[in-house]
Amino acid sequence: MHVPIDLLIEARWIIPVEPADVVLEDHAVAVNDGRIVAILQQGEANTRFFPRQRKRLAHHILIPGLVNLHTHAAMTLLRGLADDLPLMEWLQIHIWPAEEKHVSEQFVYDGTLIACAEMLRGGITCFNDMYFYPKAIAGAALASGMRAAIGLITLDLTTPYAADADDYLAKGLAARDALRDEPLLSFCLAPHAPYTVSDQAFTRVLTLAEQCDLPIHLHLHETLQEIEDSVQRFGIRPIERLHQLGLLGPGLIGAHGIHLNMDEIALLAQHSCSIAHCPSSNLKLASGIAPTATLVKQGVNMGLGTDGAASNNRLDLFQELRLAALLAKGYNGQADAVGAHQALRMATLGGAQALGLNDAIGSIKIGKAADLCAVNINDIGLTPCYDPASLLVYSAGREYVTDVWVAGQLRVANGHLLETNEIELINLAALWQNQIRPLNV
Repeated sequence: MHVPIDLLIEARWIIPVEPADVVLEDHAVAVNDGRIVAILQQGEANTRFFPRQRKRLAHHILIPGLVNLHTHAAMTLLRGLADDLPLMEWLQIHIWPAEEKHVSEQFVYDGTLIACAEMLRGGITCFNDMYFYPKAIAGAALASGMRAAIGLITLDLTTPYAADADDYLAKGLAARDALRDEPLLSFCLAPHAPYTVSDQAFTRVLTLAEQCDLPIHLHLHETLQEIEDSVQRFGIRPIERLHQLGLLGPGLIGAHGIHLNMDEIALLAQHSCSIAHCPSSNLKLASGIAPTATLVKQGVNMGLGTDGAASNNRLDLFQELRLAALLAKGYNGQADAVGAHQALRMATLGGAQALGLNDAIGSIKIGKAADLCAVNINDIGLTPCYDPASLLVYSAGREYVTDVWVAGQLRVANGHLLETNEIELINLAALWQNQIRPLNV
């Protein structure tokens, strides 16, 4: 007797990520009520299930939806505003003044909506955000049908969004309370960075993280200047400061993690912390190259992030996949430093684990949500295929993504967004461009 299900996806290859280093050939994924109910040979699937919808992917690799572990989605509206500058000059002279003048709830909603469209088309089904107006971020993600971890940002700086750390936290927690029942949303406490958050504010963040069982997401050891300033101001490096404050733990997500010594890497591993590796942003801002292979070898959980479009300038995890693997090889002088399967794990299960969502997403596994990405490799630039995982990481790009599902719902079909009018979004971006930097005509 055939069992009725919502969807059956038949793929030439499936890389489930869990278990590790596995590639399944001519298998199918059965989906019902948004969850994966079986992974089996196509012949067996056709005798066992009666799907209401069937998707045949004869020339595709099916992978878990990608998880963007660190981004500032609304900054899509600042893409290319002040390129080719060092981080602190970029921030203090250009980005922060532009934000002071233009950032509003509407800015955040529109910028995040555009970012969601870019990310979904590139196979990203979940993003971990850090920005102002969390309700606007959540609204754009939900309107796009995308999964999001909403960062409740905290700073000791006054902005148009909030006056001080207490005000940031109060507004963030109110947003969480209003949205906590949305199944596609989760939340993080997001103290911006050790150089913008006081000890007192960090202590309050830690208390709330423990009370609410929320991860803590912050920028960490991104530049040498950040570390030198910390030593001058506090007498210790930022990670040691966080350690003394009690913030290191399984819920800590450090974005960038470039300038780390062996003692700091051991400390991160000991406390089961995660690093959001952002290779393109690190290179573009000349911040440095993270010791990825050493972090992995020492047992630190690694995810991949794009950072914001203002500092990358692409919300493209396929680019980060390739760079993460290649930079690790070059940095260590070892061709096997980070392999294709390890890089893919960073972009999927590693990010999910950092967010505490690894029971729900990050791999193609029975019981998990059907967050899936199909990549068409029937292209002259992707032939021949000896190893699907290597082809995916070293040859494929986001332009080969054809279909994307979030919780079993199709969001991208044949390369086209189903929830969003792309022309309207392009026009919306142009309107904001004219406001932020009026055209000289």
